[in-house]
Amino acid sequence: MGWSVGQVCVERSLVFRSNSPYPTDTVADPGGRGLLFCVRPHDPKLNYFIQPQEIKESDFSKFLEKYGRHSFLVSSQVQPSFSAFYRAGDPILIYFDSSSVLSTLRQPVAMGASGLCVNGNPAGFLESKSTSCTRFFANLSKSCTSDPALAAASYYRGFSVLKVPVKDTIVESMKVKITAVAPPAAPHMTENTCNNVVSEVIYKIEFSGTRGIQSVSVWFKVSNISGNSGSSLQQHFAFHFWTNTLSPVLPRSGNPGYITGAPLLIANSDGVQHMTILQSEGDGSCSQLLRHTVQFGRNMRTGCKLSLSPTLEESNCSYIQQKLYEALEGMNRAEDLAITGNARSTQAEEWTAILMQNCSVQGVNCTSCCMVPVTLEIQILWTRVGILSNPQAQILGARYFYKCQPLKLLSTGTVPLTTVITFTDITKWPEPPRGQPQKHWKLPFDIFYPFKMALNLERSYRTDLAGCCLLILLIFSILLF
Repeated sequence: MGWSVGQVCVERSLVFRSNSPYPTDTVADPGGRGLLFCVRPHDPKLNYFIQPQEIKESDFSKFLEKYGRHSFLVSSQVQPSFSAFYRAGDPILIYFDSSSVLSTLRQPVAMGASGLCVNGNPAGFLESKSTSCTRFFANLSKSCTSDPALAAASYYRGFSVLKVPVKDTIVESMKVKITAVAPPAAPHMTENTCNNVVSEVIYKIEFSGTRGIQSVSVWFKVSNISGNSGSSLQQHFAFHFWTNTLSPVLPRSGNPGYITGAPLLIANSDGVQHMTILQSEGDGSCSQLLRHTVQFGRNMRTGCKLSLSPTLEESNCSYIQQKLYEALEGMNRAEDLAITGNARSTQAEEWTAILMQNCSVQGVNCTSCCMVPVTLEIQILWTRVGILSNPQAQILGARYFYKCQPLKLLSTGTVPLTTVITFTDITKWPEPPRGQPQKHWKLPFDIFYPFKMALNLERSYRTDLAGCCLLILLIFSILLF
């Protein structure tokens, strides 16, 4: 911070947002450090605190004609203009039914060196981004139950998102309710700890061109804060926008056969997508948004812990089963699996249905137990087809096999979940070739008779010669002795 021409200035590296109707300006830093944001203090000529005008009874009708509308705005003041549809960067409008108030969907941001949360920042349409900020509590026991920023309900209850900007009467068809995925219970104090405090909020917004916002979902991650005075909490906020009509075409995973390591292609009512499985956060909890992509030919095993808050709704067995199935399968539930890596969504013969084997809903030997899925095994059978010099990988079938165990409803807290991917090669290779056929010569049976006779004569000659040599040796031995 410094002084320049009778003004209090700070460096431009600090971001400021001015909601004042009066103009602001930047000046060059004499030290050559760039532009400065400056405020001129103690200048009576720039005193914007005007003494309010006194209203007499005789002047009341005159002021009533000037300000007598739904809001106290000067008639010359420009009214906010709304376009027929959202444009990139436009604030997302929300509507409170109970008070008939129009506002904007907010994404808190950090301000200043300490990173304190500023709640007034509107979320921009089509601006998928993440922000983080810190909240400090002078009295945690009081803020735990009274601060709406700590409660999950304040992020989706009591208001609706408008599909498109509306400047006239708001009808029900223009409202989009926010769906909370596994919402946590309200914050509450236990001794010196505030439980179920929202530490992460993730919005997933579906839009469809000029038709506007179609659906809004929100995920939460909660934590506990200990202490009373001087406690702090770091919160994370994320907005993700997606669409079906403008979704990019997924790249092929092979042509035609699958390539080892390429994403596995699935199809459902939302189109062609990649098969995904559970992914854990740094603390071992199940991520509400991020998931691992299944790669062809690579066996995988993941695990995490899913938190279930002990609410009345989650004491219902069918409700818990549904939440665990949704967590294991993900939002994009697989229905069909691509046989080859270049399968087309329009060709039914290039896809195979995934077999499902869910848990049995029959009761167990426990009055307060529920059979819930805890492990999902995705079993995939594949083979190699084509010529031996260049075989192509092709999927024959797949099955979702769930392993279940009883869960006590009264002790519902965290449930460990596991996902296993196995690829089984059932290729049946042909017998190897025996080589080139040999020629079969047909010769007379006595073709070798002359050679046999010559060999027999040679053998008899050698026998006679050996006998003569032996006789000569005997004669010489007698003569010598």
